[in-house]
Amino acid sequence: MNVFGNCTPFKLRYIPRFSRKSYVIGVGMTNFIKPRGQVDYPVMAREAMVKALMDIGKTYDVIQQAYVGYCFGDSTCGQRAVYQLGMTQIPVINVNNNCSTGSTALYLARQAVEFGIVDCALALGFEKMAKGSISSSFNDRTSPLDTTVSLLSETRGITNSPFTAQIFGNAGIEYCEKYGATAEHMAKIGEKNHRHSAKNPYAQLKDVYTLDQVKSSPQIFGPLTKLQCCPTSDGSAAVIVASEKFVLENNLQNQAIEIVAQELATDSPNLLEKKSSIELAGADMTRKAAKQVYKKAGITPNDIQVIELHDCFSANELITYDALGLCKPGQAHKLIDSNDVTYGGKYVINPSGGLISKGHPLGATGLAQCSELVWQLRGWCTNRQVPNIKYALQHNIGLGGAVVVTIYKQAELSNKNDDKEGWKQRFNYNPAIESKGITEKDFRNVCSKQVSEYLIATAKL
Repeated sequence: MNVFGNCTPFKLRYIPRFSRKSYVIGVGMTNFIKPRGQVDYPVMAREAMVKALMDIGKTYDVIQQAYVGYCFGDSTCGQRAVYQLGMTQIPVINVNNNCSTGSTALYLARQAVEFGIVDCALALGFEKMAKGSISSSFNDRTSPLDTTVSLLSETRGITNSPFTAQIFGNAGIEYCEKYGATAEHMAKIGEKNHRHSAKNPYAQLKDVYTLDQVKSSPQIFGPLTKLQCCPTSDGSAAVIVASEKFVLENNLQNQAIEIVAQELATDSPNLLEKKSSIELAGADMTRKAAKQVYKKAGITPNDIQVIELHDCFSANELITYDALGLCKPGQAHKLIDSNDVTYGGKYVINPSGGLISKGHPLGATGLAQCSELVWQLRGWCTNRQVPNIKYALQHNIGLGGAVVVTIYKQAELSNKNDDKEGWKQRFNYNPAIESKGITEKDFRNVCSKQVSEYLIATAKL
């Protein structure tokens, strides 16, 4: 008798991975604003969802699954947010992956489409944050960052400065010590991103500052001044992902943007073993994810034209140039000196203004990055448009840790036109360069047929 009793043994068979292409077809976002408690998360979420559905000209009924990201809130805020457009009984999955939450929601929506589970999925992110630097919400249990705290103490010590500023500031200090970069290079990143945000209607901070103003703003930690640090923010963003079948059936070829490759990676043993401030900031998981997406996409960093990069602090943008392979190891500051990180250079990095000036509502950040790149690839951004884009890259990282790196390009589909004014089909304005709220008519036009009149009546529009 064998281990199967009287049954005939069977052989395990390799089942090839089934995968389809996925496309971003609709995006929408709110203004990112200073946390003042004036706008609640259902209101922000509703605006982002309505705009994304207006973008595709469909009602909420087409959404077959929803992935809803936020870091601060109770367990089913996702359901509360999407129910406003209809209680259609679809799966709603709540997502929390620290600062990479929005991109993680997108990652899950993309997987559902590529593996044939659904033809149309929603990734929604929002955050209603407290004022000031982020602190722990739960002091009666082990912190998910307890290892990071211990290693921070062992490497360069802990001060009274904001914790995340110490993590990323120390990474910048180590980079300077090892490779010859200076605090001025980090200040130049802050100057660049504030300059870019002046043309982004959704940005929390739109003022332009000189390099001297960035350098002389209040010191937060080490080389980091206030104008090199992202502000806490309230806001929401939404992205609709669909299969090629859905795109063709609904004649959305002109606005569809292909997700060419996407990787989610977590920390490596380097976090523990190298006693490095750069590794403590999650550089190795970015290296891993970047290497994989380039391989999947069949391209190199030299093929990228525009990048939305997680610049929670200018120091993180500096070390991430290396981790993404945008320069040779140790030469990130040379990329800055050669002006290859802004318009007219090799790359345009953070045309939206990045987290430093656009703002950083944790659950919405990754989806706002996606929205910017989709508008760029469609050619809708006019006054901040990056020319001749073939590939766009998105980088969204969260300590603790997770990073999502994504590569996008214009869709190559039948009956597709080079239509840079596609916004006219759905809006009476260009949402890439003008931010407007939604009306009750907009809301009703995209609601499900199963929407509750009670929820419509109680909505504050």
